[in-house]
Amino acid sequence: MNTKDLPSASMAGTVPEFTTAPVRPTPGVFTQRGMLKAVHIPPRADETLALAQAGDQTAFAAILREHQSMVFGLAYHVVRDRTVAEDLAQEVFLDLYRNLGNLESSAHLRFWLRRVTSHRCIDRGRRERRRLEIAVEHVPEQAVPSSGRDFLFEERIRRLVAELPVGARTVMTLRYQEDLEPSEIADTLDMPVNTVKSHLRRSIALLRERLIRQGGLQ
Repeated sequence: MNTKDLPSASMAGTVPEFTTAPVRPTPGVFTQRGMLKAVHIPPRADETLALAQAGDQTAFAAILREHQSMVFGLAYHVVRDRTVAEDLAQEVFLDLYRNLGNLESSAHLRFWLRRVTSHRCIDRGRRERRRLEIAVEHVPEQAVPSSGRDFLFEERIRRLVAELPVGARTVMTLRYQEDLEPSEIADTLDMPVNTVKSHLRRSIALLRERLIRQGGLQ
């Protein structure tokens, strides 16, 4: 699906156009505090949601502008393909348009978007069985070599994480990009919290093991 496939916001009763033009995803790295730690919900966000639920297209367009960077960024960091991420983001916002009436607040809206985006990424990965790459920079602190933040080391981490199953990649993205706690990830993915913790432990252990085998760790 291409951006141009969505009708213009000026057409009554249609979905406002989604565009990723303002979004500039970088190949960046995960930090221990997360790339998107700060989450700001505008004070009138609930009012905007109510207007959108009443059919106000301008309000829905405002919601789209507010959240498109988060949705596209999350999808991009899982699938590592801009075109696929754009398609996924459009699918998510079409789902949102159809389900506006089920949302109770702006906080619920953000949770819903993150949840649907994550599930769509997992479904896409399972269908296509593609080897995808996530930009990540996280191993236990004691495992990082003295020059541990150099480019070559980070690139090696990225390639290793790209080999993880899509479910584990999504958990890693939510933990180290979105900076969610394991309990929040569990809610987002409808997954037991112990399963989330298991994904994180096994992923980190696997990264350490492979880095040691490749001579990347002391």
